[in-house]
Amino acid sequence: MIRYSSILLILWLSFSSLAHAVLTIEITHGSEGAQPIAIIPFEWKGKGTPPVSLKNIIAADLQRSGLFAPLPNKDLLSKPHEGSQVKYQTWRALNVGYLVVGKIHSLIDGSFQVQFQLLDVFKGRQLAGYSIRSLNSGLRRTAHHISDIIYKTITGEEGAFNTHISYITVTRGKNNKKRYQLAIADADGYNEKIIYTSPQPLMSPSWSPDGTRLAYVSFLSGRPEVVVQNVFSAKRTILASFKGLNNAPRWSPDGKHLALTLSKDGNPEIYILNVNSRKLTRVTRSYAIDTEAEWLPDNKGLVFTSDRGGSPQLYEIKLNRNKPVGRAQRLTFEGNYNSRATVSSDGRYIAMVHRSQGTFRIAVLERGTQNFRVLTNGQLDESPSFAPNGRMIIYATEEKYRGILSAVSVDGRARQRLSFKSGDVREPVWSPYRVNK
Repeated sequence: MIRYSSILLILWLSFSSLAHAVLTIEITHGSEGAQPIAIIPFEWKGKGTPPVSLKNIIAADLQRSGLFAPLPNKDLLSKPHEGSQVKYQTWRALNVGYLVVGKIHSLIDGSFQVQFQLLDVFKGRQLAGYSIRSLNSGLRRTAHHISDIIYKTITGEEGAFNTHISYITVTRGKNNKKRYQLAIADADGYNEKIIYTSPQPLMSPSWSPDGTRLAYVSFLSGRPEVVVQNVFSAKRTILASFKGLNNAPRWSPDGKHLALTLSKDGNPEIYILNVNSRKLTRVTRSYAIDTEAEWLPDNKGLVFTSDRGGSPQLYEIKLNRNKPVGRAQRLTFEGNYNSRATVSSDGRYIAMVHRSQGTFRIAVLERGTQNFRVLTNGQLDESPSFAPNGRMIIYATEEKYRGILSAVSVDGRARQRLSFKSGDVREPVWSPYRVNK
């Protein structure tokens, strides 16, 4: 029986956009041992054809996770639309563990009622069933929401399909001048929104924990400044414009502070800025370059890049009320270059840029076991960022001298490539779970 939960998904606001590029996603390496799952095309009850294929979106979401292997349409033995129509024995013969069936009803007011059921084929019972109300423009979000429900029901972990990514694109306009754009898109690359455009470089975007603001570095004034922008209202506020470097902003888990790299006192050091009071607290004091600080999820420590040992490596320093406690401890010892740390939401993993035989690749360190793994095989892989559930890492790389995005599972078994038809894309960062999700 379907559990009816009238859920009206809050739509992503429409920002004015100077360009609407489309990311294309290619699964470059599937995960061996992925769970077979059959997703039946949803029954359409309305005029004409359905606005989008929920089935295709859900299948693509689950496949990208690396944990599921959706059956292609040609292998679907039948196309039931509700659990009572399913002949479980038939699907067991295909060794399919799970089955998704559903319907889309077009309502008089222009909205839609989406019903779906997740069925356990081998146990012959329903695991989840929902009825979701959605507007036309929100149907893709509805599909991602369904994917999250399926993922969590089967794995016990939160999905990250109904989240967003932010990134910077570089294109050339009139007179061959570069144009830098700060963009937001769904996690699968659709629904791109350009929220800021500049003739000068943009760098280091960072999401606030509530998903409403982005901090980044802007060179609009001719020098680096740290800016915070509301992604809904587009209001911009300059938070750091000190002499010298103002770089690498990262939000604290409580959303009240930013870790920054500043050189206002001569040497690049790590500082913490209170976003409301603008009070600065200096964290590091070293003759070396300290930069690219990333918070630990408990708010009680930072991981940062420093060359104090002779080459760029990752260090950890503990904090008590944002003040440093003791000396920084070195974390990485594999090779002579490790930088640009990002920490999974549970604090279990630290991903980084690792240099190996002259190439830059994404590696991950498991903090508890100190197990170190190189995950990628590109020539210039950089800017890693964890999905909010810690299962995937998105990063920037190059293909045919053009910047693209790629993603890899934390175990390295599943990989995908995301690219624009034109221009460069770089510095991706995955959003947190939205508060109003």
